[in-house]
Amino acid sequence: MEEAAPLPAAHDLSPWGMFMAADIVVKSVMVGLALASVLTWTVLVAKAIELGAAKRRVARALGAIGSARSLAEAAEHSRPAYGPVHGFVRAAVAEHDLWFAGMDKGGLRDRIASRLERLVASSSRRMTKGTGILATIGSTAPFVGLFGTVWGIMNSFIGISEAQTTNLAVVAPGIAEALLATAMGLVAAIPAVVIYNAFARGIAGYKALLMDAAAELQRLASRDVDRAMVSLRKAAE
Repeated sequence: MEEAAPLPAAHDLSPWGMFMAADIVVKSVMVGLALASVLTWTVLVAKAIELGAAKRRVARALGAIGSARSLAEAAEHSRPAYGPVHGFVRAAVAEHDLWFAGMDKGGLRDRIASRLERLVASSSRRMTKGTGILATIGSTAPFVGLFGTVWGIMNSFIGISEAQTTNLAVVAPGIAEALLATAMGLVAAIPAVVIYNAFARGIAGYKALLMDAAAELQRLASRDVDRAMVSLRKAAE
């Protein structure tokens, strides 16, 4: 009487079991994707705190500048705690101090606008630091996971060839391990893309606040020049 063929050993098909049974290359891919996912959430927490605090500082600065009637008064109300807006005020005051009666009023406005535009751009670029890694993870993680899947399936087919069997119980675990890499790639990529888009909108709102502050300072400078011109005309009369 012939002996029954031995049953294939049971495989642990939990995520951890599949990870431990995977090839070293697939394991490396999974570890890299797990680290990328951790990095994504770290950037989310750190950048959310930074962006929220920056918006609050600019909002306070706008309140102080909006109540001022001149650049000098805005400079008195401005504080280093207002963040980049404090630098805007100093730059506008410095440029205004270089103006004197007889110079073109429009030229002063253009020079102040030029200074403030560069400061706004610099502050916006500074705020975007750290978000580029989210875009990188979002665009590359699916392909990294796919590489791990392709490698794992290739090894599964090699194992099928060596075992000379197409028994599903033999084939399935290796394919499941390979597909886990793709799943991890998506788990890393999808939050990264969503978070990156959210930060893009948040930074755009932050930039709009900075531009509001710059516009308010330009209005104050223009108002100061008008006052000076009126005083000169009265003195001439």
